Amino acid sequence: MTGMKKLYITTLLLTISTLAFAQDPHFSQFYANPLYLNPAFAGSEKCPRFNMNFRNQYPLASGGIYRTFSASYDQYVDGMNGGLGVIVMRDEAGNGTLNLTEVSGVYSYHLEVTRKFTVMTGFQATFRQRQLDWGNFTFPDMIDPFYGFVKSTSEVAPGNNVNSHLDLSIGAVGFTENFYFGAVLHHLTEPNEAFFSTNKLPMKFTAHGGASIPLGRKRLHNSTRNLLIPHFVYQQQGGANQVTTGLSFARSAISGGLAYRAGSFNPDALIVIVGIEPSNLPLRIGISYDYTVSSLTNSLGGATELSVSYQFPCRVKKKRINAIKCPSF
Repeated sequence: MTGMKKLYITTLLLTISTLAFAQDPHFSQFYANPLYLNPAFAGSEKCPRFNMNFRNQYPLASGGIYRTFSASYDQYVDGMNGGLGVIVMRDEAGNGTLNLTEVSGVYSYHLEVTRKFTVMTGFQATFRQRQLDWGNFTFPDMIDPFYGFVKSTSEVAPGNNVNSHLDLSIGAVGFTENFYFGAVLHHLTEPNEAFFSTNKLPMKFTAHGGASIPLGRKRLHNSTRNLLIPHFVYQQQGGANQVTTGLSFARSAISGGLAYRAGSFNPDALIVIVGIEPSNLPLRIGISYDYTVSSLTNSLGGATELSVSYQFPCRVKKKRINAIKCPSF
C-alpha cells in the first residue's frame, strides 16, 4: 500500500469516527434485505424465509474500503397474528479498522383492514457494537522520507475502542394487490456511538413504495412472476438524504431492473440488478452493480452486491394474510 493510499484511509476513517452525523450502511437491493429495510416485513412471505446479503463497495481503493454482510430469518406465527424475525449485520470499513455489528429481534403485527387492504406494523430491538482497531491507523507524523511509515505517532488513542448500546426502531407497511407503501423510524433512542466525544447517531426516516403492474394475458395476472414494478426508497438521516427510484420486472425464472440513486447534493449511482428464481426451487439469487456517477466517477470500482433468499415449506394458514407483491431484489 502506498503512503498516499494509507493516508487517505486514515483521513476517511477519522472523519467517519468523529462525525456528529454518522449514517447507516445501505444496500442497493433493498427488497432482498426486507427486515433491514423495514421491520414490518417480518412474516410477510407467510412461509419461513432466510436472507443473506453481501455488499463490497469501492473494491479498487486499497483492497476495499467498505464491506457489509447481513443475514436474517423470519416467519409468520399464526397464534401471534404476525411475524417474528432476527437479523445480524456486520459492516467493515478500512479493511476492518472500523467495524459495526448489529443483532436485532423483530416482531410484526399483521392486520387485514379489509379483504383487499392489509397493514403490517413492525417493532425492532437492536444491540449495536462499534469497534475501532487503533493499531491499523496511520498518521502523517509516522512517515519517514526514505522508509515510509516506520515512526511512532504522537496521536492519542481513545480511552475505549468499543462502543455498545441498545437501539429501537418501528415501521409500518400497507398494501393491496396492486400497490404498497411503508415508512420506518430507525434509531429512536439516538444512541451515542462516538469514540472521541459525545456524538449521537441521528434518527433515520425511510419511506418506500411502489405498484405492481400485471404483464401478459389475463390468466397470468395473479402470478407474482409476471409483473412490472416501479418503486422508490427515500431515506433521511441527520443532514443528509437520498432517494432511489427504479423499475423492476419479474417473469418466469428471471427478475431484474434498473435504479438510480441521488444524494443530498449530487447524483450517486446507476444500479443494474439481475436475479433468478428457479421454478422448481424455493431460492432467489440476485446480483447488482452500482456504477458511480458522482464526482468520484467509477475509478474506485463502484459497488457489487449479492443476495440469496431461501423459502422454507409453509406451515401457516394462508388465509390469515395476503402476500405482498414488491420487488424480489
